[in-house]
Amino acid sequence: MPIAQEPTLSVSPDGRTVFARGTWQVHALASKRVMKAISGCLGQVRDIDAVEWDLSDIDMLDHVGAQLLWGAWDYKRPAKLKLVNGQDEIFKRIESTGKLECPRPRKEHLGWVTTLGFGILHFLEHMQGFVKLIGSVVQDLGRFAANPMRGPWREISANIFHAGFQALGITALVGFLIGVVLSYLSAQQLRNFGGDIYLVNLLGMSVIRELGPLMAAILVAGRSGSAITAQLGVMRVTEELDAMLVMGISHGYRLILPKVIALAVSMPLLVIWTDAAALLGGMIAAKVELNLSMRYFVQKLPDAVPLANYYIGLFKGAVFGMLIAMVSCHFGLRIKPNTESLGRGTTTSVVTAITVVILANAVFAIVFNGVGYR
Repeated sequence: MPIAQEPTLSVSPDGRTVFARGTWQVHALASKRVMKAISGCLGQVRDIDAVEWDLSDIDMLDHVGAQLLWGAWDYKRPAKLKLVNGQDEIFKRIESTGKLECPRPRKEHLGWVTTLGFGILHFLEHMQGFVKLIGSVVQDLGRFAANPMRGPWREISANIFHAGFQALGITALVGFLIGVVLSYLSAQQLRNFGGDIYLVNLLGMSVIRELGPLMAAILVAGRSGSAITAQLGVMRVTEELDAMLVMGISHGYRLILPKVIALAVSMPLLVIWTDAAALLGGMIAAKVELNLSMRYFVQKLPDAVPLANYYIGLFKGAVFGMLIAMVSCHFGLRIKPNTESLGRGTTTSVVTAITVVILANAVFAIVFNGVGYR
């Protein structure tokens, strides 16, 4: 088999003839060095029709090589052209197609209006799907209450273990560090005004009423919410969801409802755990910074924080858990059967779940504005 020669282009010393030699095919023209040499030679040719183009020494020519020469000739045959058998047919086909022109992008003067409109429609579509999901969960919950013996207890137990028990470590660590930081910074400011004893009030109210439920929900949304979305997405990619429908198994009753119930049960318990870790960290920091004994801290806490704040924190945890589960399932079921959609859907699910939790916390702050204060 003959070795393919490198495609070359050269101009005769008198400048009247351009010689093309070698293999003018796509694999040979892929080299940047070769294309640079050909472009340099084409730059020496001032008048295309004044010179003779000799292609008789080309070993092999395909449409890629012919298109390269055709573009150099300004999309027309030069006046003096020397070809061999087979080359003329290639150039006839290229000539019959005409010049390829890319359509110019249309300028949109109000493109931002279109973008805003599509964004609003996309948001409304998600809202419609989310409302339908809530209705489906309520129906499945009624079915579960009517016949609890045939309920998905195994799935509920597994989700409580994964979303609740396995999250104890990270929630305790983050809660402890938040308590240390909040206590340390608050102690520095209270010391300037002689209000050291009010550290218990500040730390207790902020942790039990706001920071405890919010931090636990954000951690669960990033940890368990992403896992739920990824699990449903993988089931979509592997066609397990379609197989469940073929077998007559409801997605809502066996996949969504157990996750909603599990997070509604796990989140209040995680809130208690996170509050305890944060208060412990605050006690240690208060002991180091203000020399407040832990015994005084524990005795003062019930008087500083009314019991209603404790109930508000637990209620927030249950609502946050259900919101995280439903948002994660919503985006998990909308994932398309490809890996790109899986990654994008999981990211969107986590961001949306955290945003919904923060918005819900703001609503609770307004609703319970006059509750839990002395």
